Amino acid sequence: MNSSESGPLPAVAPPDTSRFVIILKVGGNELDDDDFLFGLVQAVKSLQRDGKSPIIVHGGGKTIADYQQRLGLETRFIEGLRVTDEASLDVAEMVLSGLMNKRIVRQLVNDDVRAVGISGIDDGTVYVEKMWHPHGDLGRVGEVQDVDTGLLNTLLDAGIVPVVSPISIGAFDGLSYNVNADHVAAAIAAAVAAIKLIFVSNVPGVLIAGRVVRGITADQCEEWIADGSISGGMVPKVRSAVDAIRRGVTQAVITNLAGVQEDGGTGIIASA
Repeated sequence: MNSSESGPLPAVAPPDTSRFVIILKVGGNELDDDDFLFGLVQAVKSLQRDGKSPIIVHGGGKTIADYQQRLGLETRFIEGLRVTDEASLDVAEMVLSGLMNKRIVRQLVNDDVRAVGISGIDDGTVYVEKMWHPHGDLGRVGEVQDVDTGLLNTLLDAGIVPVVSPISIGAFDGLSYNVNADHVAAAIAAAVAAIKLIFVSNVPGVLIAGRVVRGITADQCEEWIADGSISGGMVPKVRSAVDAIRRGVTQAVITNLAGVQEDGGTGIIASA
């Protein structure tokens, strides 16, 4: 779509509800660990043996920051949100759609799992609009507006695992945008009617009094964050899962790679 157009977004195909799709969202920090990558491949193979169709959506924030530093680019934030100017967008696209994406695909293919790396730009899979912030210009940071599932469905129909970088395309200006990978994962999960969105972490789930809680409502999550029962690095993980539920995902799960294979972890569902 070019910048002169201002009409509606392209029509998207309805979700295929006959397929058991599971979205695996993995962070960039974990992808620097070869053992994690090996475990991710085993988790994907386990899901496929169980008749599930996995889609991987990945981030890469730490590596983006490392390359920005190497290139002498300043890393700036507005209320915790990374500012992405044009130079930083080039780095983000290089790292996410290139280095990190192909690192995952290579590991899968080397273990006989058919996989293809794409970004939200490919075939217009994820359309976004510029994210506006009242306290400053975030630059080329986008908010998801629509997901076209055509390419994803084509790959899934062929038994190929899509590995998705969150770099996406502007709906009305045709430019590349950096997008929060959690938001892309949630949008794709809703669009393909995934049975589950799994936020893959380094912990087995949400721990309360030292034990993994099997299920929490979105409201309960906020209560436990407020009283300190959920704290530290688990807070952003839980909030991402709650956000996914509010974006229309049926169930979001926080777990580790073992939990993916054993159907473990903490499931977060909409409040009654």
